[in-house]
Amino acid sequence: MIDAKASSLRELKPIVLVDAILAKRNIGTKKEMAPITIALGPGFSAPDDVNVVIETMRGHHLGRLYFEGSALPNTGIPGEIGGKSSERVIHSPTTGKVRHVKKIGDAVYKGETLFYVGQTAVRSPLEGVLRGLLSDKVDCQKGLKCADVDPRPKEQVDCFTISDKARALGGSVLEAVLWLGREKNLF
Repeated sequence: MIDAKASSLRELKPIVLVDAILAKRNIGTKKEMAPITIALGPGFSAPDDVNVVIETMRGHHLGRLYFEGSALPNTGIPGEIGGKSSERVIHSPTTGKVRHVKKIGDAVYKGETLFYVGQTAVRSPLEGVLRGLLSDKVDCQKGLKCADVDPRPKEQVDCFTISDKARALGGSVLEAVLWLGREKNLF
């Protein structure tokens, strides 16, 4: 279940709460919210904020469980794909409503219009595959990360299945739930 504001906590009383917002900072998660609390990425400290923190940075420690301490700090630099990093991520040039021209999975060329924010065209910074994109017709704030282009050839990009990183993080969440559930005699 996705509940961005955690407004259902009182009613549902979950055994497990996972903060997978990936905001790279804690925006209100506390370990008192559930018997088992898990947070993904930087901005959290175990056991102060949550029971366990999971590493989200690609590399040797991806998916590592921290029962004490924090994940690696946010570098502010997106992971490299096909030799490209920051230049593949698109931030909104203005505030307005998103209107799609292209869709996720489309091959795109450098300079091609991908979508509009209000009346402003947002163009591809490079050739590749449109891999991430805010939903059509949502309101977008200036500076918000709203899309990313994968510079690899279309044949090498799969936008519609679970990525290696997402699979690793999901497995780590399951490991943390099982470990803490057994440790706390919850199941």
